[in-house]
Amino acid sequence: MANIPEERTALVTGAGGGMGRDIARQLLARGLRVGLADLNPAGLEETAPAADPRVIHIAGDLTRDGAPEAAVSAVLDRWGRIDVLVNNAGYGVIEPFLDMTRQAFERTFAINVTALAMLTTAAGRAMKDAGGGRIVNVTSPASRMALPNYAAYAASKAAVDSITRAAAVALAPHGVLVNALAPGMMDTEMQRTTEAVLAKIEGRTDVEAFLAERTRRIPLGRRAGVDEVAASVVWLALDAPAYMTAERLNMSGGLDKD
Repeated sequence: MANIPEERTALVTGAGGGMGRDIARQLLARGLRVGLADLNPAGLEETAPAADPRVIHIAGDLTRDGAPEAAVSAVLDRWGRIDVLVNNAGYGVIEPFLDMTRQAFERTFAINVTALAMLTTAAGRAMKDAGGGRIVNVTSPASRMALPNYAAYAASKAAVDSITRAAAVALAPHGVLVNALAPGMMDTEMQRTTEAVLAKIEGRTDVEAFLAERTRRIPLGRRAGVDEVAASVVWLALDAPAYMTAERLNMSGGLDKD
């Protein structure tokens, strides 16, 4: 698998840890220059130091008005182009359905949906002018599941699926491919936090047994490695066929079977 020419650039959101860190590092290893966006400046430095000339740090809250457009502009101002956008930043909160709060819904949708949509349109305009590019949105099997204790997150990922399809059709005439990847259960900080809260809500005191039961639901019988899911995102961003767009790629070990 050949390296991508050095001049190509990418923007990865949620790059300060978890899967975003692995995605960013794998893109760097493939020869891209990468804009790293995250709320956590220290996390960005750990992903790749700001002193690295192939990297720019974009620290801030992407839910602020104008922040998504500013993130895209930072990449364009530095390198003059954006070839890949990975919308990886995400947020989820566990709440029993009858106790859901407006605050949880608004925060979840601000990050998972609105920021993603604005990043997609901003990058899409630049890619249209350049004659091509690739956008990868991170969705979830939750978007097709009935999850009464995780309704805001599941609904937000259903919205991501819808935006992916709409963006793919809108940008197809301009050579821009838009696809989504649905990871399954992984050992990330977000996954651990949400599962611990879920166990508590369901009255489970043995969290390890609870996690083992959830893992047994996966047909392949194990959780995904963050690195292998990140590699699938990178495949969509760089190597997937040029005729593939508006697709949702399941990387869930068979948990999401459609």
